[in-house]
Amino acid sequence: MTPTSASIDVKAPPARGGAASGARVGDSPIRPDGTPKVQGRFAFASDLEADGMLWGRTLRSPHPYARVRSIDVGPALAIAGVSCVITADDVPGASTYGLISPDQPVFARGVVRYMGEPVAALAADHPDTARRALAAIVVDYEPLDPLVDPARATSTETPPIHPDGNVIRHIRVEHGDTAATGDVVVEGVYEVGTQDQAFLGPESGLAVPDGEGGVDLWVATQWLHEDRDQVAACLGLPHDQVRLHLGGVGGAFGGREDLSMQVHACLLALNSGHPVKMSYLRDESFVGHVHRHPARMRYRHHATAAGDLVKVEADVLLDGGAYASSSSAVVSNAARFACGPYRVPNALVDATVVRTNNPPCGAMRGFGAVQVCFGHESQMDKLAARLGMDPVELRLRNALATGDVLPTGQRLTGAAPVAECIRAAVAHPLPPPTGDGWLERPGGAGRTADASRVRRGVGVAAGFKNVMYSEGFEDDSEARVRLTGTGVASVTCAAAEVGQGFVTIASQIARTVLGCDAVVEPADTVGIDSAGSSSASRQTWMSGGAVLRAARLVADQVRSALAGRLGVTPESLTLTDDGRIVAAVAGVGVDELDMTVAEAAGGQVFESTAVHRHRRTYPLDERGQGDADVSFVFAAHRAVVDVDSDLGLVRVVQVATGQDVGRVLNPTQVIGQIEGGIAQGVGLAVMEEMVIEDGLVRNPSFTDYLIPTVADTPEVLATCIEEPEPEAPFGAKGAGEPPTISSTAAIAAAIRAATGVDVTRVPVRPWDLI
Repeated sequence: MTPTSASIDVKAPPARGGAASGARVGDSPIRPDGTPKVQGRFAFASDLEADGMLWGRTLRSPHPYARVRSIDVGPALAIAGVSCVITADDVPGASTYGLISPDQPVFARGVVRYMGEPVAALAADHPDTARRALAAIVVDYEPLDPLVDPARATSTETPPIHPDGNVIRHIRVEHGDTAATGDVVVEGVYEVGTQDQAFLGPESGLAVPDGEGGVDLWVATQWLHEDRDQVAACLGLPHDQVRLHLGGVGGAFGGREDLSMQVHACLLALNSGHPVKMSYLRDESFVGHVHRHPARMRYRHHATAAGDLVKVEADVLLDGGAYASSSSAVVSNAARFACGPYRVPNALVDATVVRTNNPPCGAMRGFGAVQVCFGHESQMDKLAARLGMDPVELRLRNALATGDVLPTGQRLTGAAPVAECIRAAVAHPLPPPTGDGWLERPGGAGRTADASRVRRGVGVAAGFKNVMYSEGFEDDSEARVRLTGTGVASVTCAAAEVGQGFVTIASQIARTVLGCDAVVEPADTVGIDSAGSSSASRQTWMSGGAVLRAARLVADQVRSALAGRLGVTPESLTLTDDGRIVAAVAGVGVDELDMTVAEAAGGQVFESTAVHRHRRTYPLDERGQGDADVSFVFAAHRAVVDVDSDLGLVRVVQVATGQDVGRVLNPTQVIGQIEGGIAQGVGLAVMEEMVIEDGLVRNPSFTDYLIPTVADTPEVLATCIEEPEPEAPFGAKGAGEPPTISSTAAIAAAIRAATGVDVTRVPVRPWDLI
């Protein structure tokens, strides 16, 4: 039998949203996917299966840079159970892909540019067969000297490793009088290591040929329509023959914005005529997706003797790895936010991102703002020390506010509660002194820290970032709301639920407008246009805005229909903010009218589709000036650490925060985002780093790449600053990225305070403190 999409047993919950019974905007309903995840019943993409399914694997380069002289797939095809083996010669459409620039090969042809680059792929009847067949493929490599130093990549004398050159993008921001100087000048050089998204669910998907030349792909991703467009181009198929469906996503954090196994799985399915499942092992995942850009930053801050910033100079260099991914947007963020959330009348910023033979880098939570936040906040502490000022007072003195002008020339028109965030963070009570228990000391159960040698430190940092896409990038989201005859609203939107809770928010919005239960249908590319990526803290604003528009259109349809039945004008009926229809004026025969929109529908079906767009943004000009952003989110963190400087061990005791959220739509989910983001900030501060030597990844496992466990995560105290954003739905901004941006910098500041060591690099390693 020819496999079809109907033969799939996806084992997923019947509707990814479920019903949000009684839950409106401002409530905290139980997540519809929460209970099945806790009970182990939720189907992640790695759980998918289908009749006649084969197992796909990708052969990857062991070299960071090498010529590929030849590939012999014959020995693999000779193994019983191997259905097909494919290389660059078998790609029928575009041979390259890319999120912004199509510069990355589906399979290497002639040269490999990083350790882990795909060379071939195969499908077999069993995972063990696929593993043995992969080892049987013979590739003749000629290793080359890799370019691994990003500083060398900026030189015109360094040979290019890619036809598009080594420099991906350079941005220069010139603001005010670039020759201005201050009474006090401090400078420093700072580094940020390579952080991995470290999601627990590896890259996984299931491709099923439809028997008519097309394919369905169930996959864990952040952007279904963008994946579809890139996959279709590589397959040489029209979009309607490539249908993507969202599989259960086990974390993302930016690492699923780029393609991983999507094209390979679809090619194998079309070549074999069978469903093909691909699920990366952990070591493959470490080279199978992009990472946070490592950074080298040189800063010089000028200030008056009273503590007013005069000028900031910054030189930021990001290592983009072998291919561009979203590096051009990340470096733009680094340039735009390099001065921090402060009034800076004069600025000179150079930001560059380059190609090297290190693994590719791209999107990760904070998207360029995390790296520069560590730089500018380290500088603010250094400046405070030079001036003899309290670090908090220095920040409050220079804090941005609505109406101020950024170094890009853009004026802040929305809410900008920077000072409020700082005050809220430091207003939280400090933790009690370190206890006598071993688990309360640095080193924990290792029982290594002498209590008399433990020192406590407190540090503060503030940061900010854009929400939504910037620099003129087209950004919209489409959603459809259908009020069924049973009085339940159905929401269709292609927004990827990656754990952030959009399915809960979407149902809350629909219920608020229509006064009825709502379910969110599974996301795919079949019946709805794009919702954009689940990134840039944008889905609540953009897709939430689309759901809100569609629901209001449905409510208006119901009002008109009800008015027709009552023989009155629609204007005589009012739609309230809580999903009810009431009489607008007395004397029209409906004085006592008061019912929900769903009740007013009278069993009829109403449906509307809406697109939500934000106001226009503009690319930066040659001086780095322009209204590049829609809106901004701000946060401040205060960290408390205990340090055993004899051993270089650090325990993060507490992180307190004040965060600008616009308006809280779901309190529990906002706190969850804050706690999760801070945990990743803790990781970058004291433990998370991909060790890459000469282009080779030395720690591609959770044994050697350490992420915070429950024993490492600190107490989190959070205050949400609610100043509704005028253009946002219900006034709500995104909440996912700010917790990560300045938490790392605050922890580094606390370590400085505890040890007196000038911490200039994160993650802070034990030998940095000894």
